[in-house]
Amino acid sequence: MRSSRWMPIAGWCLATATSIALSSVALTPVLSAARTGSGELPDINQLPAPTAVAETSDVPPPAKTTRPAPSRTRSTAEPKPSSKSHTSIEPSRVTPTTKPATTVEDGWTVTTSDGVKTYLKSFVTEGGTAVIKMTSKGIVSLVTATPADGFQVVKQGSDVNLAVYFNETNHSFIVHAQWFNDAPFVEVSEIGG
Repeated sequence: MRSSRWMPIAGWCLATATSIALSSVALTPVLSAARTGSGELPDINQLPAPTAVAETSDVPPPAKTTRPAPSRTRSTAEPKPSSKSHTSIEPSRVTPTTKPATTVEDGWTVTTSDGVKTYLKSFVTEGGTAVIKMTSKGIVSLVTATPADGFQVVKQGSDVNLAVYFNETNHSFIVHAQWFNDAPFVEVSEIGG
């Protein structure tokens, strides 16, 4: 009868020892990957920071131009050319730029410049937020992707077919974007959970 009293304690000890052994075996690859060449853990500055993925545009935005203020007095004399100057300086032409008109089509913010429409929209999931830009020429690009806590961002695809994954263990949110039938097409999916 006395041996039955120790049986639950012995079973608990055996289960605990087994879980410790399995945990150490399971963590071995993780700990091996974290080691640097010297066998120490890497410096915190060597680890990548969890920042938002951002893609910058190759074309810089047009510079703001201003017109010179009109003078209140008129001068009739032309300025004398300097004898020290060997090069002539052409006056620069100031071309006013107008901001493209902004409209909203099916939830997309649309601007038109030089006959090309640019579509911009933000997609919010539980895994994070992706801002997608498309043009009427069929170019698809990721503006930003900001993961939620516990998620990581993975960008896949090309400039015509883009997928942004917000991943955590056994759970993903996918923002799939492409130009389809002369319009932007985006599908948001959840896998696992």
